[in-house]
Amino acid sequence: MTMQPSIVLASSSVYRRELFERLGLAYEIDVPGIDESALEGEPPVRTARRLSLAKAEAVAARHPGAVVIGADQVAECEGRALGKPGTHERALEQLQFLSGRKAFFHSGIAVVGGNRPSRVDCVDTEVVFRELAREALEAYLLRERPYDCAGSARVEALGIALVESVKSEDPTALIGLPLIRLVSLLRLAGVDPLRTPSPPAPLPGGEGGRQKKG
Repeated sequence: MTMQPSIVLASSSVYRRELFERLGLAYEIDVPGIDESALEGEPPVRTARRLSLAKAEAVAARHPGAVVIGADQVAECEGRALGKPGTHERALEQLQFLSGRKAFFHSGIAVVGGNRPSRVDCVDTEVVFRELAREALEAYLLRERPYDCAGSARVEALGIALVESVKSEDPTALIGLPLIRLVSLLRLAGVDPLRTPSPPAPLPGGEGGRQKKG
């Protein structure tokens, strides 16, 4: 019987963690701690792919033999890259720029390890934003505080009120972890969620994954 390799999610994002837990796989979390700055002149889609792979490779170096998952997302509107705003002021500026416009969210995904070749891919999501006044955008930001979301739009919550339409081949890509594409990459790495026993259910107040600091 082939041993199931350990799985590590190279991310500090609670959103990606919640999505990954849908697959019912036992896993650990290890934060990559890399520089996530875009390179000069780098297209947003290339940034998302590069950082996804860099995160997975950084964590894989600390977990020999494990299957490591890295992910990154960059928003793009009219050729302008929009990352995590970090502050209220920057988030407001992003949303004012996106108001009434079409944007693309590039969701990179990489799987490294498991004695298989590293693989990286990207899923694009088209989002058309409603044209909204500053007062509405301010009200959204004060309620949601989405300062850790690319483009400042937390669509899994109140941010859905900011958009007119969403088009994507993977419905979870916009939240930050394209599960359909991830399952394909995991199978290539020797991990099939449909053939892997689910971990025991956590105790009340417990957690699904184990935090690995580093």
